[in-house]
Amino acid sequence: MSLRLSTVILPYRRWHEGGRAAWERAEQLGFHTAYTYDHLSWRVPFRDGPWFGAVPTLTAAAAVTERLRLGTLVTSPNFRHPVTLAKELISLDDISGGRITLGIGAGGTGFDATALGQEPWAPRERANRFAEFVPLLDRLLTQDSVSYEGDFYSAHEARNIPGCVQRPRLPFAVAATGPRGLALAARHGQAWVTTGDPKLYENGTSEQSVQAIRAQAEKLADACAEIGRDASAMDKILLTGFTPDRARPLDSLDAFVDFAGRHRELGFTEIVIHWPVPETVFAAEEKVFEQIVMDAPAQLS
Repeated sequence: MSLRLSTVILPYRRWHEGGRAAWERAEQLGFHTAYTYDHLSWRVPFRDGPWFGAVPTLTAAAAVTERLRLGTLVTSPNFRHPVTLAKELISLDDISGGRITLGIGAGGTGFDATALGQEPWAPRERANRFAEFVPLLDRLLTQDSVSYEGDFYSAHEARNIPGCVQRPRLPFAVAATGPRGLALAARHGQAWVTTGDPKLYENGTSEQSVQAIRAQAEKLADACAEIGRDASAMDKILLTGFTPDRARPLDSLDAFVDFAGRHRELGFTEIVIHWPVPETVFAAEEKVFEQIVMDAPAQLS
């Protein structure tokens, strides 16, 4: 598989003050997909500033682009319910003409985990919820009417007609590193997403990170093998910015080609880089960023 290059556009700018322009430019540059984060708020320095909703942002982006794929990276159960999320996704897939990918994960304990007034979920409950959330959402996006009664989520004759433009449904990119999440990715995902090993972020090395990601990919392959699926046919997405390399891959074209090449050897089919945000960990020189987007794919083909 060829290596695709995608981006994450953080939803912190007003639409008419740079927000729209970023999505239009992402299409002009030739990115495969432009994602955004699905949070109610995010980490410092964004937490106390403007931050807009993922679904309305993607709807607006769909209206001003034609070829660019769009998606979340990632949506989680923190403040979502499968029934209402399914309706929004089917609508968004229709508006975009079938260009939506749902990045989905179990979520974390920060940011919006308590925004609805609930106590933070323990890791086991988070995993249990995710294990129920994903299969139910799968059903809601592929069946005209769904009734379900689970431990955490319910649906009563939830109707989703006419369904997705993409058949049998829009693709899931499942973010996971643990055994239960990887099993969900193997069974329900068209793609797998990782940010690397968070334990290595502060003091790890690039080589340690590569080894950790290789181990994750091997565990995904094992999960696929258990259900008779060929993991090599599954897309594998690396969201950058959270490995020990930090922003260094965006320092130059050569640095990025080296970084991306090492991860392509692990079987990754898509590398996602953050749209530059000045004065943050996602800062990057605009000219270098655009050079990477325009020239790196040819060097990595």
